[in-house]
Amino acid sequence: MNNLLEERYTRHIQHKLFIALLLTGILVFLCLFGISIGGASYNIPESWNALISGLGKPIQEMELSHQILWRLRVPRVLMAVVSGIGLALAGLVMQVILRNPLASPYTLGISASASFGAALAIILKTGITDIAPFTIPYDYLISANAFCFTFLSTFTIYGLSKSQKVTPETIVLFGVAVSYIFSAGLSFLQYIGKSEELAALAYWTFGSLSKANWTKLELCSGAVFIAALLIYRKAWDFNALMLGDESAAGMGINVERLRLTGLVSASFITAVIVSMLGPIGFIGLVAPHLGRILVGGDHRYLIPISCLLGMVLLVLADTLARTLLSPVVLPVGIVTSVIGVPLLMYLIIKRKKEHW
Repeated sequence: MNNLLEERYTRHIQHKLFIALLLTGILVFLCLFGISIGGASYNIPESWNALISGLGKPIQEMELSHQILWRLRVPRVLMAVVSGIGLALAGLVMQVILRNPLASPYTLGISASASFGAALAIILKTGITDIAPFTIPYDYLISANAFCFTFLSTFTIYGLSKSQKVTPETIVLFGVAVSYIFSAGLSFLQYIGKSEELAALAYWTFGSLSKANWTKLELCSGAVFIAALLIYRKAWDFNALMLGDESAAGMGINVERLRLTGLVSASFITAVIVSMLGPIGFIGLVAPHLGRILVGGDHRYLIPISCLLGMVLLVLADTLARTLLSPVVLPVGIVTSVIGVPLLMYLIIKRKKEHW
């Protein structure tokens, strides 16, 4: 009997390891392919050689062809990787702490609030950052506004839910209400904006990886890495929370603190990514669902698999954005919506009888 259980457990772990290795292989291929395509195309071996030869060397000292890869394409692909991790983590945490399969940072109005903050900077050249004791350059005002308004909506929702002692499901409804409020404000700003300002705002709200550079990549990587470590340390707590608040509390878990920590971590990741790239939807909603189908609900495995899926989906979406209408580059937010909507509909139908 013990041998049978041990054999089943071994197969169980091997399955998860196989999924992780398969997704890693797909990710590596997509990254190399994504670096290869563009105005000046290379094959995958050439891209690999350019990457290896450029390690540890200043960009200015590289060959011109290698500079194109390292200055433009490498940070773009790496930003897709890091952002895929962050968005998948944020969506997973939101779904767990709210115990709602359709929960994500965007469901809580973060996308709308970030867009409103960006609109203030683009159209009125002002925002919540004006209260800061220092001046923020206009080039960074859009990102700063989006970041601040992301947290403003998050803590508004948390404060309402805490004061009213509502259920996790009702928090999503608060999020919808907050989203409508900021959408109304965004519509007003669009109404009074000039044509060139509206064009800039529309480009930002699509979400695009063309805004990626090495500075943004470093900031985003640091934020995602810290939040990911904090989230993974709570994997056992998330497993207990899926059993219900009372069961989790009986195991010695401070449920309210866990929810607040998860909400802040997910919002922080999303705020950093959205403030730099604009709203990119559906990655945080779809990747955790696919992860549960592949490896189940144990968050020790679900967290890394969801991160891998987020990376694969966003790198794939960005690759399609650059190839579908080449030489025209589509905003990646459009492609993620095209991919995400039918996939989400399939997942809803497939999992409609499951309980959370």
